[in-house]
Amino acid sequence: MLRQDLANRIRLGEDGGLELKEVHFKGRKIEGPKRAELADEFAAFANSEGGLFVLGVNDKTRTVTGIPLDRLNVVEDLVQEVCNDSIQPPLEAGIYRDELPVSSKPGLKGPSISKPVLVVKIPQSLFVHKSPGGYFRRIGSSKRQIEPMALQRLMTMRAQTGMTSFDELPVARTTPEDLDRSAAERFVSEEADFDVAVRKLGLIVEDADGAARLSVGGVLMCTSRPQRWLRAAYIQAVLYAGERQDDHYQTDARDIVGPLDVQVSEAFDFVRRNMRIGAVKRLGREDVAQYSEKAVFEALVNAVAHRDYSIAESRIRLHMFANRIELSVPGGLANTLTPDVLHLRQATRNPLVVSLLARCPSHPEFPKRKLMEQRGDGVPRIRRETQNLTGRLPDYSLTGDSELRLVLPAAVPF
Repeated sequence: MLRQDLANRIRLGEDGGLELKEVHFKGRKIEGPKRAELADEFAAFANSEGGLFVLGVNDKTRTVTGIPLDRLNVVEDLVQEVCNDSIQPPLEAGIYRDELPVSSKPGLKGPSISKPVLVVKIPQSLFVHKSPGGYFRRIGSSKRQIEPMALQRLMTMRAQTGMTSFDELPVARTTPEDLDRSAAERFVSEEADFDVAVRKLGLIVEDADGAARLSVGGVLMCTSRPQRWLRAAYIQAVLYAGERQDDHYQTDARDIVGPLDVQVSEAFDFVRRNMRIGAVKRLGREDVAQYSEKAVFEALVNAVAHRDYSIAESRIRLHMFANRIELSVPGGLANTLTPDVLHLRQATRNPLVVSLLARCPSHPEFPKRKLMEQRGDGVPRIRRETQNLTGRLPDYSLTGDSELRLVLPAAVPF
């Protein structure tokens, strides 16, 4: 925003997109505004349509009181701490330093002096944020608690706006330059105009202000590190020595990051590296793997394709035990699906992500396949492969309404 435009908005006073706050010091420490107060105000903007928060302006008189130049760092540190530590999930905000003119008193000649201020630009968020006071939204020039029914509607709207799925929504603070061209070119035909094609594919979309942004699907599939914007969009892989979860018996662990197809490939390699091979006697000695590689691979693809990316702070957990694999995926089942009918019906939560995964080559272990087939036979394949190897079916279950868990039993004896 141009400096004069901001000065004009301040002159008109607070509204649905502008909050003013004077900064008070006691010695070199900030006495006001308080951390919790800032968190509530920031979250209210993010839960609404976004806005500007200007520190260094008296909200009553609309005069620029400023922030001492040598204390700007302290105020900026406070804002960053509030965004990262006092709001859940953490809030992405732009923090800018500026100087604004102080209004001259009547009768004084000459231009007014300028004083430093800190401008915090808070975009409308993909997520619903909770601050110390609860859940707030911006109504006019003030914040209001969100009532339970309205909160439920807001969470639903943020997960799916109208007919737009969550993976098609714009991601704040991204620009077309954040798109990894080499990653995006996988989905663009050679004869197509690249800039036009990425928009038709839904990798770049417009936000409410008409600015070009990466979509959630574009971030997940076409940036080198999606976790920059979607912090929990990764796979936590852990190998335990025994049959229970115990940090003292972790023998291998890593956080698998990067684009979704890379995550699938590296998570699959983690399982292959760590699963055991045993021998059984039939007509002769026969080596048997602990798990069906086809079942494991299909389960990992389904996990990244169908997880709920609107759950901001939950990651996919791949935990290997001596007798099983547990794969925990954020999000309940889409539409009216239940665990007992997953092999009979299908529903797609992330159509953009699914369409992009379907164009990616599979792991070298399965060279004739694409990463994801869109025939809906993933769960039947997991069931069939697991039963053929172990004599038992995999187990799907829901943890509340927020997580789907798959348990793949290991082949015996090991």
